[in-house]
Amino acid sequence: MYAPDFAYYRADSVAEIGRLLRAHPGAKVLAGGHSLIPLLKLRLAAPPALIDIGRVAELKGIAVADGRVRIGALTTHAEIAASSDVARHAPALAAAAGVIGDPAVRNRGTIGGNVAHADPASDLPTVLLALGASFAVATDDGERTIPAGKFFQGMMATALGDHDVVTAIDVPAAPGGQGQAYEKFSHPASRYAVIGVAATVELRGETVGNVAVALGGLVPAAVRTGSVEQALSGRAPSAEAIAGAAAAVSNDLGDDLIGDIYASAEYRRAMAPVCVKRALTAALKQASVADAPAARSPWWKPSWL
Repeated sequence: MYAPDFAYYRADSVAEIGRLLRAHPGAKVLAGGHSLIPLLKLRLAAPPALIDIGRVAELKGIAVADGRVRIGALTTHAEIAASSDVARHAPALAAAAGVIGDPAVRNRGTIGGNVAHADPASDLPTVLLALGASFAVATDDGERTIPAGKFFQGMMATALGDHDVVTAIDVPAAPGGQGQAYEKFSHPASRYAVIGVAATVELRGETVGNVAVALGGLVPAAVRTGSVEQALSGRAPSAEAIAGAAAAVSNDLGDDLIGDIYASAEYRRAMAPVCVKRALTAALKQASVADAPAARSPWWKPSWL
């Protein structure tokens, strides 16, 4: 199908994006286009105008400073997956960016467009929620910061106002002794997440410290799984502790689960503990290596792995 008619504008700065949004009520922002253009072609969206922001240089790039990784909204998934800075300081984000769609999607799709679209089957909202990310947003009154926990509000719904634009994503750099992982049960055709689980785990000697686990794909918006986090934090790491914590995810799943012709809501519910267990195991394995004294053999690993 062909997209409905629309006016086209190209912005050269963040200030001009705001001006164009105010001048054209109902306009949509076009970044990489991999979320918006399919909606236009299917006539699921019919904005009166598109504002192309693809050439706004100030929205691109990756930088590390003050204990965080700042990623410009127009940075592509491929650039994030290939970044040594992201791999070092936010490995779960690098891993997730590397399994989004296919090479064509990763080379055109942007992190800002992805999070603003807030597709429930997307990978990045889940990871950014677990990592404690925040979003820099340009508004009519200047700029504000929205934490990931308040940004994603439902299926394709965010805290963005009509004239707001995501300019950057800030991700805290992983502290020493923390392991991160992203596990994804992918749809074989679209490669969207049927279930996606992001986990961060810190080891404090022989005990698990801070734990953060986020779940996506089977819920309208990515959610933290408080029951899983509480079940593992403070415990000695073991296969039994991981299995028990993963089973607790059922306490965090309400009745509003996504089901479709590929996987029913009941199947997704049954598979959630499996995916959580895999993510926790991978994150703890990474944390064990990060926490291991330098004198230990590089092949050292705890007996429970």
